[in-house]
Amino acid sequence: MLKTVLTTFLITCFAVLGGGASVWYMLNAKESVGAVTIGRWTAFPEIGTPEADPYAKARIAREGVLALGRAEGLTFVAQRDAAGEPLRRECSYTIEGPVPPARFWTIYAADADEAMIQSNKLRPSALHSYQLLRRPDNSVTITAGAKPSPGNWLALSGTGRMSLVLTFYDTPIASSTGVADIELPEIIGEGCND
Repeated sequence: MLKTVLTTFLITCFAVLGGGASVWYMLNAKESVGAVTIGRWTAFPEIGTPEADPYAKARIAREGVLALGRAEGLTFVAQRDAAGEPLRRECSYTIEGPVPPARFWTIYAADADEAMIQSNKLRPSALHSYQLLRRPDNSVTITAGAKPSPGNWLALSGTGRMSLVLTFYDTPIASSTGVADIELPEIIGEGCND
């Protein structure tokens, strides 16, 4: 009798802990159900729609963010550079390449809690499409780092892991099925402060 009770207790504990761990993993995973990955950038095109999966809905509820609907825009997040290394606030990066068509778009660095990293410089912590210098082919080159750089500079401060958040507003890519066919800028590591 005691053996049956103990076995039942252990199986129940394992099931509860395993289920809780799997839910925690799915809520924190950036490449999970419904994700579209382009290079190092990941987006959830269905996140602001009724077709969003239950994990995406739970993630939105937990984080308390306002999800963009399909006709409103699309947000991409990158946590690694082109070489596969995690993005760090004490490092410098070059973000270069094409951007898909959009009426307006923004890019900023976020900390581990997905909050915008506030720069301690006299520089804005985010850049937007109306203020950027562009190449003739409409591609961009942005330098992200603690040290000022000529051209498009995204100021970073502090230490630790970060992610880059690229949001397109009023863009045809959000409402089309060809999200995976677009090109996004590459994130190239340029070195870290020692």
